[in-house]
Order: sequence, then C-alpha cells, then structure tokens
Amino acid sequence: MRFILVFTFIVFSILSCQKQKESTTPLLNYLPQNASVIIKVNNLTNLKSELKNNDFLKPLYSTTNYDHILGRMKALELVQSDTSGILAFTEIDSLNSEFIYVSDKPLSFVNPDKDKSPTIESVSYEGRSYNRYEIKQSTFFSIELDRQIILGSSLNLIDAIIDNMNTEIDPVLNSLFETSNSDKSASVYLNLEQSNWMNDYVFKKDTAIQFSGFADWVTFDIEPSQDFLQLNGISIAKDSTKNLLSLFKNTRPAIGNLSAKMPANTDAFISFSFDTYDVFAQNQKDYLEAAFKRDSVFNTVEEIGVLFIENKKAVILSTYGAENITKYLEDKSSNNAIYMGRETFELVSNKFLYEYFNPLLKEFKANYYTILENTFIFSEELEVLQGIIRDNSSGSTFDKSMLYESARKVLADESSIVFMANAKGMEDILEMHCTKELLNDFNKTEASNYIFAGQIVADANFYHTNLLIQKKYKEKESNTISALFRVELDSDLATNPQFVKNHRTNKKEIVVQDQDNNLYLISTQGKILWKKQLKGKIQGKISQVDLYKNGRLQLAFTTGNEFLILDRNGKEVAPFNMNFPGGNLNELAVFDYEGKRNYRFVITQGSKVFMYNSKGKSVRGFKYTDTGSPVLSAPKHIKIRNKDYLVFMLENGELKIMNRVGNSRVKVTEKIEFSSNNTYLYKNNFIVTDKNGTLYSIDTKGKVSKTKFNYSEDHGLDATNKTLVTNNENILSIKGKNITLDLGVYTHPVIFYVHDKIYVGVTDIQSQKVYLFDSNAVPIQNFPVFGYSMIDLDDIDNDRKIEFVCKDQENALVLYKIN
Repeated sequence: MRFILVFTFIVFSILSCQKQKESTTPLLNYLPQNASVIIKVNNLTNLKSELKNNDFLKPLYSTTNYDHILGRMKALELVQSDTSGILAFTEIDSLNSEFIYVSDKPLSFVNPDKDKSPTIESVSYEGRSYNRYEIKQSTFFSIELDRQIILGSSLNLIDAIIDNMNTEIDPVLNSLFETSNSDKSASVYLNLEQSNWMNDYVFKKDTAIQFSGFADWVTFDIEPSQDFLQLNGISIAKDSTKNLLSLFKNTRPAIGNLSAKMPANTDAFISFSFDTYDVFAQNQKDYLEAAFKRDSVFNTVEEIGVLFIENKKAVILSTYGAENITKYLEDKSSNNAIYMGRETFELVSNKFLYEYFNPLLKEFKANYYTILENTFIFSEELEVLQGIIRDNSSGSTFDKSMLYESARKVLADESSIVFMANAKGMEDILEMHCTKELLNDFNKTEASNYIFAGQIVADANFYHTNLLIQKKYKEKESNTISALFRVELDSDLATNPQFVKNHRTNKKEIVVQDQDNNLYLISTQGKILWKKQLKGKIQGKISQVDLYKNGRLQLAFTTGNEFLILDRNGKEVAPFNMNFPGGNLNELAVFDYEGKRNYRFVITQGSKVFMYNSKGKSVRGFKYTDTGSPVLSAPKHIKIRNKDYLVFMLENGELKIMNRVGNSRVKVTEKIEFSSNNTYLYKNNFIVTDKNGTLYSIDTKGKVSKTKFNYSEDHGLDATNKTLVTNNENILSIKGKNITLDLGVYTHPVIFYVHDKIYVGVTDIQSQKVYLFDSNAVPIQNFPVFGYSMIDLDDIDNDRKIEFVCKDQENALVLYKIN
C-alpha cells in the first residue's frame, strides 16, 4: 500500500522536467551502469501539456522534494529537440544521484529571454572536448558523438558511459523497453535495487520500508489527463532475489469480495488475494528464509484485507470454510458480547495474524473479532468492530461508496493486490511511514477531490501493475452546467477556441492558436494531441474539408500571408502551403457548390481574388480576380432557389454579388458604409448593416430595403434564413424580442443549431459572463457562466447533451457541459 503514492510522486516529479520524445532501444547503450530511474518520452507535446495541465500535480512543482530530487535538472526545461531521447538517474551515494540525458541529434536550447540564456564554455576531460553549461543556478555538460548528444550533471559519468558503450544491456531492461506502449506520453523504468538514494526523501528513518525489497524492476506507461494520473505497466521480481511480490509467485489473482463487508467510511484498504493458501505459505517460507512448517488453520483463506478507518485499523479474512479458524479462535477467546445481534469476542493472544501472514500484516494487534458468514473481522479496538457491524446491518458498505465505484471502473476484476484510498487514508499512511516533507507536499495538493487506487495482478513471470489518482465525480443533476476540463497553453490565446470533427471517432475536438502562433489540437478529454508552430495568426475560423473524398478531414485556413491545409496529425498537405507576398490576407472562404466536395478555395488579398480547386490549381474559368477595391472580409457563398451567389463586400462601399464564374448576378447600385458584420441570408434576401446601424435587405433583383435600427457602430449581427439576431450595447434582439442584459462590453451574437434547436450565444467580455438563449429569447437555465470569449457550442461526444468551449482567462480554455 505504501508504494502506491511513493511511485506516483517520484515518477511524476521526474517527468515534470522532461522536454523530449520517443526513445528507442539502441539508446540504452548509452545508459550509465546501475541506472536507477530511466525515462523514455514518446510524445513531447502530449507529455508537456498533460503534466502542465494536471490539476493534482500542479502544486507539487514547488515542493521541497521536487527541488531536492530535481533541482539540478532545471536546465533541461530549456532543452528542445524533435528526436528520440532518454533520461536516467544513477546513484552516487545514499543521498545523491547524477543524471544523464541521451538524445539523437539535433538538440538545441530554447531562449525565451536573456535571463535564461545558458553560459557555455569548452572544457577538456580525459582527452575529450565538452561544452560546460551554467543555467538557472545549475551546471551540466554535453558532448556530441556521431549521431547522439549526451548531456549530464557529471563529466566523470559521461566519460564512463562513452568508455562502456558496448557493455551488455540488462536483458530485463531491454525486454521492458520492448513491451512499453509507444502510444502513451512516456514510459518510466525503476530499478528498485538501485534506488536507495531516494529513500531519505520519501521514508522515515525508523521505518523498515525501502524501495528495494518490493520488486527488482517496475515499469509504467504514463497516461495523465487533467483529472487523473494513470500508470500502467508491469513489475518484475526475479526468483533469485527476495522481494515482496514473490509472495504471489505461482498464484492466480482472484475477484475480491471484502468490499461488501467493509464499512462505507473506510478511508483506505489494501487486500491480498491468492487461489491457493499452500502456495502462498511456501512462498512466505522462502521469503522469510524460515525452517518452520505451518499448520493448516488458515488454509481456507482466499483474501486478506487491511482497513484504515479514522486512524484505526481492522483486518478482514475472507475464507471458503470457517470451521477450523472458528475453533482456533475459540481457544484464544476470553469474553464475548452481543452487539446488534452479532457476537463479538475478545482475544487473549493477539499476535497470531502477524505470525501467520508476515510480512503482509505487521504492527497489528488482533484484540477483538467477529464473524460475518465466512468472513472474520479483527480490530484493535472494540468500537471499530462495532462500527463495522453497524454499517453491515444498515447496508452502508464500501461496495456502494463513490470511492469503490469510481476505482472499479478502471481496475481489473481480478487482483493479487488491490489498494484504494481517499485523501484522509493517504494522509494517514504517509504520516505513518513517510517523511514530514512528503506529507507536507501531499497536503499542498487538492487531494480531498481525488481517489487513489492501485492494483497488482500476478501473471506467469511478471506482475501487471496499475496505479491511479483520479478526481472524484458526482452524479450530475439535470440542467446543471459543469466544467469538464481546463487546458492551459504555453502563452495567451490569440484565437477563440473552435470545435472541429475527428473523422475517426465522429466526435468533436478543439483547435486554438496562442500568441506565439502555435496551433493546438485538443481532444475531448483535454489532452493536447499536437502543437504546430505557424508563421502568423490564423484569420477568422478554420474550415474542415475532405480533399480526397474518403471521409478523412483536413483543416484549411489562412494566416496573414499563407494558405495552409493540415492533415489529422498537423502535417501540411501539399500543395496547400502557399505563400502570398505582402500578406494582409482575409479569412479563407471555402465553397462547395453541389455538396460533392469539389471545393473552391477563395483567398482575398486587398483587391485581388485567388480561387483554387481541390488539387491546388487556379480555377481558370473564374474571372473576378480583381475587385478594384480592397475586400473587407471573406466572401460568402449563398444559395437561393438552386442558384449560387458569391458575395463580396468592398471597402469602397460596393456589394458585389457574382455567379460561379465571377460575372455579376445581382447588381446593387447603392453604396454602403459597411459595419464589421458579414453578409447573411435572411428570408431569401441578402442582408448587411452599415456603421449607423441601418439594415439593408437586397433581393435577387437588386432591390434594396432599409430598416434603421440606430445602432452604434460596433453592433452585432447573425442570421439564418428564418432567424435574425442583433445586439447593440446591452440589448440583445432575437426574432424581434428584446432582452436587456447587464451593462457591459459584449461580443457579437452567434447562432448555433444543434439537435433541431437554435441557441444564441453572446459574451460580456468585461465581466466575463457567457449568456445563452433559445430561439424564443428564453435564457437557458443556469446561465450566465464564467467565460472570457465568444463560445463555440455543439454536442461533441454524441450523447445528446450540449458542450461549449470558450477562453478562460488569457492563457487557457475551458470546456463546459450542459447536463
């Protein structure tokens, strides 16, 4: 049980400094001898984002243990590379370690500001030339080989690695590398026999617990998200070494049933299961190196559980036959009493459980016990036993608790060892066995919002290992609004977050760009799937297209001077990486006249108009290539009674309505001083507004009708063919129905159509409030909610419930769900 939080803390503290991706087995040749911690990073973007945005980990980055263990590695925060790399720690003495980082070329340093620029000088050591770096109060060294670059905290360590590059790789480590999941963000390999340097940072000096003695090797694939940390992997315990896991060698995992007897207020428990007691007893004998021969009193035991309830302990034994154990306990009993119809017994001898189940049960005095069917429950205090009886009688048992139900969704049904705890349980365990520093670090987290669980499942020659820290979830009431996740980016947002479709899952994901021109794709779980550096800010919204008509979608957009199309993985699709000298591009317009994916991509630059087909070729038949006056915004394609109209708003006040080939289709004689709103179709007419708030409605023959709203210049407009929405200052109008909002600074309204229902959204960016209404101007329940920008709204996971995304402060976005 004590290893659950320890492994999690060490692994995630170490990972929080990593900046590299994917490692391959040949890099193992460069590892130092007896490396204790090895980290293979598979995906740079995912790992950095997941760790940065994980709510549980954030408070740990400024803790004492973090600084002790990783202080000298802060320089690696500025390392940048797109190649494979692994990080390793090796023990120097009982208190210290050195690190080594091996990466395929190339490798460079990020230089965000002058204060973080490294001081670099050349040094010689043992006939080799190195670079010596001083950065962020730490010193480290590097050397370039034929294909690799080695960074390390010690010249002696790097030199020794180079001299011993052909040393045979530990076959266990090599096989573990082969089994790791390259789809996960990272994999961690712990050589527990070489990890004693970490003991003083984790365990009390008077505890017998150490990293060594649990297993020889433990490896985890890392899967963090905003609300959970999950470590999945295996543990190896060699037959030739004495390890705790060897107690379960040649046993089969079982489905535990103690949860139905445990009280609901259990803070933590650990259970041990085995299919055959005799096999466990032989393993126990080998582990203890004892010559004794056990009698058969407890040979019907299938599961042993240790419970922590309000700083007190209880032990439960689940059996398939109670007769021998009952007789054995009767001989050790002195008094009995009846509590709520159950008989309780006091024991005159209280150390027998330790004698029979050492080392699984330690420091426990079995002073009282009761029997519930074939389950024996022992406690040190009578009140604890009575509480367990009371909860069983009322049906308030652990199997009905949120902790149990949440953890069982992730854990396998059968286990050799299973552990669950709430924050109180974890705190009690840390207080008993770990340093004050680690306990203080734990208390800085929001642990009360989380559950903690772990599981080990014995297999043929290894042990499946699964650790979990997950935020607690409560059943959502109908019509409530809940934040599903929040993602913090590397810098402030430059665009509003927008939903796009994942053609593989048919669900929606999020795209957004930051002010460093990084474009992000974010999953429905809040993971950054990739980040791509662009040369400029995206203009307007991103469109999705199916260039190859095979159901696979791409992202199409313009920046200030580029027209780009990216595939699902963020790779540029040739030839759609076009550059336009002089820049000043408008938002990309994508026309699909017949809905057959024969796209026309329209780019406007000043008075120039460029139209390309799905192969990136200019559409020669399109004649309207120069408008004579700068185009104000992306042209619109509007269809009325099977006729196509291409609409251009020009700076000189002309509204040009053309046909497919660029000839004039509707002549508008009146010039308009256009507002910042676009052109829309409303009641089969083209509508625009001017800076004085006058609405112009133009029919297909060019007849103009005007409606003077007397709006301010920055008023908003959106429309469908049947719904007109405007806003002016704090007045929102939907289908002619006015809504007076609080005084503020409002975004333009946006219409969303989801599941045959219209929603209208608008945001007060001054007070950071998002408002949502239906088509009848009725506010949606529980709005407004907090938000910094206009929203995008859709059913992103196809569960008939609506989600919306918006900016959350300057450098983050938040996804809400309307239940």
